[in-house]
Amino acid sequence: MTEKTIPLLPCRTDLLQSVVDFYTALGFEMTHLQKSPYAYAVVERGAVELQLYGIKDYDPSTSHASCYVLTEDVDGMYSAFRAGLKATYGRIPTHGLPHVGPLKDMSYGVRQFLICDPTGNTIRVGQAMSDEDAEEPVHTSSSKDPFDRALHTADLFADSKQDFPAAAKVIDRVLKLEDQQPTPVQKLRLLVLRGDLAQRMGDREGARAWLEEAGSVQLGAEERDAARDVLARLGDLRV
Repeated sequence: MTEKTIPLLPCRTDLLQSVVDFYTALGFEMTHLQKSPYAYAVVERGAVELQLYGIKDYDPSTSHASCYVLTEDVDGMYSAFRAGLKATYGRIPTHGLPHVGPLKDMSYGVRQFLICDPTGNTIRVGQAMSDEDAEEPVHTSSSKDPFDRALHTADLFADSKQDFPAAAKVIDRVLKLEDQQPTPVQKLRLLVLRGDLAQRMGDREGARAWLEEAGSVQLGAEERDAARDVLARLGDLRV
């Protein structure tokens, strides 16, 4: 017998249709929708099935609901989701509800991105990777390089804990170091993440300054290739 786990995710009742429309834009098919005796919907995309149940007074801004989707083609899903969002919303939302986060190699050996629906549910989509798969050396907490450690810690604060102020403090602190300087790719990653965090915290002016500085970082051809994920995120954030 083959078992299957189906996430049940909360949804504010009056947002159910917009949430269904969001997943439809991502390529999901709505296979069930009911409004009474209670709000409930089911969306499916291949083997991925999500079920959504309505709560009248649910507050999307305080949601901690999430699930993880493992795939063998995270780059393909990321491209498909981005294309669907752009076709539906006219742009790729990078903050607020809904939004899609950057695709990046995480320190714990997964290449992943996060996507948040209109009612605050976070869907993490990831693919296990080997050391050879990583676009650049993976930054870890055990690294002696302060910039790698900062990227590792800031990523965890931002993506795993959704603690944007803490992530920002980590980056601000390491960028003030005077006795050591980051490589161009490290600097780009730190500045783009800092600008991303500023946007998420509602600091548009600060975000613009961080992203402009990121855009001024000079990279060679090999460095641009190694940093293609973060360069793509920079392009999204500057729109």
